[in-house]
Parts: sequence; C-alpha cells; structure tokens
Amino acid sequence: MPAYGFLVEFEANPGKEEEVAQFLIDAKALVDAEPGTLTWFSFRLGPRSFRIFDAFETEDDREVHLQGRVRQGIEANAELFSVPPSITPVDVLAAKLPV
Repeated sequence: MPAYGFLVEFEANPGKEEEVAQFLIDAKALVDAEPGTLTWFSFRLGPRSFRIFDAFETEDDREVHLQGRVRQGIEANAELFSVPPSITPVDVLAAKLPV
C-alpha cells in the first residue's frame, strides 16, 4: 500500500487555463516512466483551479518524483500559474488500488 503522497495545488493565470490542462495531460507520460510512482491523478476543480494527487510506497520514491521531470516542467512553465504551485507532502492512511 502506498504510504506517502503529494497534493499539489495550481491556479492558472487568466487565459492560460487550457495550457495548464494540456500540461497536466502531457505530464502523465513523464510519470509513466517513474516506477516508484504508484498512482498519479491530475484534475480540475474549477475554471482556473487544478490539482495533482500522487502516491508512493517509500519516502525515497516520493523524493525521486519531487525532483523529477514533472517538477522541472512546472518550474519551466511558471508563466502559466498565477502563484507558484503549492506542493504538500501527505501521509496516506488508506487506499484502494487495483490488484
């Protein structure tokens, strides 16, 4: 069971909403290449509000992801966001995953 995760909160700049959505869609391919990332969800909460939730079995896997290509992409595309994304480490208490 994954024990570690991140909740990442994004707010798009006005007029950049669809670019943020596409960035998150495209980021899935980067996450697919990370064997330690067990689950990864990107979603939209409102017109300009986006989130990512991901989970990992070990703290090392979480750290690898934190320093990975998605983070690099976020930093390289800072102009898409009205404020820097908030990255909050979380402890996963329970999960249901496919077997």
